[in-house]
Amino acid sequence: MRRLGTIVRMTLAGFAQLAVASALCAAEQATARQVVEALHAGMIGVMRDPAASTFDARAARLGPVLESSFDLDFMARKSLGRAFDRLPEADQQRWIADFHRFMVANYAGRMRGYSGQRFETLGDEPAARDTVLVRTRLIDPGAENMDLAYRLRRTPSGWKVIDVYLKGTVSELSLRRSDFTAILDRQGFPALLESVDAKIADLAAGKVK
Repeated sequence: MRRLGTIVRMTLAGFAQLAVASALCAAEQATARQVVEALHAGMIGVMRDPAASTFDARAARLGPVLESSFDLDFMARKSLGRAFDRLPEADQQRWIADFHRFMVANYAGRMRGYSGQRFETLGDEPAARDTVLVRTRLIDPGAENMDLAYRLRRTPSGWKVIDVYLKGTVSELSLRRSDFTAILDRQGFPALLESVDAKIADLAAGKVK
């Protein structure tokens, strides 16, 4: 009986330690809003850094920032919709890798200098399918301000961005899916890879549309 009581106390103590550890882990994970604000801070930091004046330097700096802020694997799959599931596994992995490269190139190609830009966080709200929408605004003294909304989902490694809404309403992921699937359907997977490689080359050369 005494041994049983000892086992019960040890079990309860174990549960208590697990609960504390889980609470600490949850507390350490950034909120959706903090993830977006860290992304913005990383972007502005790269823009302000004279050492990041070249495309390659910006890509090297922005790669880890995007990897920690975006669920790029998830976005890669969604960017092809159901067509992704029909690809052979080797092509799926190739697409995910190329999508990562494209996302980094897209940001590195557009952040070519700092002229007083800053981001404001306007608020956050629950969204569909247990996601969170973080609304922000890019303040650009040299151009028109732009509203940007980030949709995030919870992953095992914390909140991650899965879509960006340009002007607050236009889904960037939907635009990409429309573009990518049109090429895939008409010309096939090799042509899609060639198209993405060409886009990356244009961004590296400063040809930003």
